[in-house]
Amino acid sequence: MKTFLSLIIILFASCNTSKHINFTVKNTLQMNVENCEANGKCELKLTPNKTITFKKDEFGMLYPEISDGDNTLLTYTFNRNPIKNTQDSNYTEIIYAVLPKNITAISLTNTELKQVKLHFARLCFCKGETGYYPIENGTFKITKIDKNSIKIACEFKVKNIPQIISSFEEIISLKSN
Repeated sequence: MKTFLSLIIILFASCNTSKHINFTVKNTLQMNVENCEANGKCELKLTPNKTITFKKDEFGMLYPEISDGDNTLLTYTFNRNPIKNTQDSNYTEIIYAVLPKNITAISLTNTELKQVKLHFARLCFCKGETGYYPIENGTFKITKIDKNSIKIACEFKVKNIPQIISSFEEIISLKSN
């Protein structure tokens, strides 16, 4: 009886296929985000067949280079509404992540965030506090919601740089393979 019970437990533990994700983004998926900061607009974009690398300029500052590749590029953008009658009031924050072509469940923390090249950009007229920064402190997760939906959740903090966006959580509907 103990052997039979152990076998049943092993079978149930190994039959967790309902959480398996295998999505491929075939066309650019772009969506406006409803849960955005009150003073701005947010957008989530998944672009297939792209990758991003971060290079250093002559001053040692990072800059992105987006190119063709076998991955899916995730871009989460926050654009603050411009201040009326104020020059140079544009303010943008962007989170980048490189996902595999076939998106699968993932859960990354801190140093593991390098696996998806998670980066934060702060673009503004903010002397000494603008640029592109690797995210080394936080979490990034992709989980399955149902047959055609996934949830992407990210929470992070960039050292020594002010930021408005420190997290996002979005449910995305995709076609299954």
